[in-house]
Amino acid sequence: MLNDAFREEPRTLKIAVVLFFLLSAGGNAWALDEFAGIKCGADVPKSLIGKHDSNEPVAVLEQRHQDLGLKDLGGTEISDRLFLASWKICGSEYELLVNTKSGLIRDVLPFVPHSSASPMYIGPCHSDGKALPGTVVAVLNNSAGYDARDKKLAQTMLKTTTAWKIDEAKEKFVKQSTQNLACPVGGIVTQDGGP
Repeated sequence: MLNDAFREEPRTLKIAVVLFFLLSAGGNAWALDEFAGIKCGADVPKSLIGKHDSNEPVAVLEQRHQDLGLKDLGGTEISDRLFLASWKICGSEYELLVNTKSGLIRDVLPFVPHSSASPMYIGPCHSDGKALPGTVVAVLNNSAGYDARDKKLAQTMLKTTTAWKIDEAKEKFVKQSTQNLACPVGGIVTQDGGP
């Protein structure tokens, strides 16, 4: 009976074939995560921007992408609609700015190496002694060796060596001048000795 319908109406067969291929291709694309298609040595930010955050368990993603040396380095909620996720990909660290409402990766920042002497910082900063609105992602100069876990030192200001401000309206990282820019020790990330 189905064959008779296709013989009488060849257009129906064409539509069925097209639908089959669209569903097959769409199903495979949907199964991919944000790290699919990334190659070490390629432009990682360009490969990630605009992709959907898969929201799969971290262990599943890390296992699936062992070829990339993928490792989740944590994350920070920036606002009710933005999340900053840190990932190690191909031996380098990347900061991903994810819109939590749409699930889209809006911007990706290749992050510079950091350590306890030059720690990564996320939070508010001061410029010329005045509070700067918004969130800054920076590397600080901690050559003095302040202990970021010492609550008495939490408000001690350290100069920045490199910094980006998160533009929440445009959902982008914007290079920030480090001239007279300082940030409190209390915002140093855990990996570099912070709380």
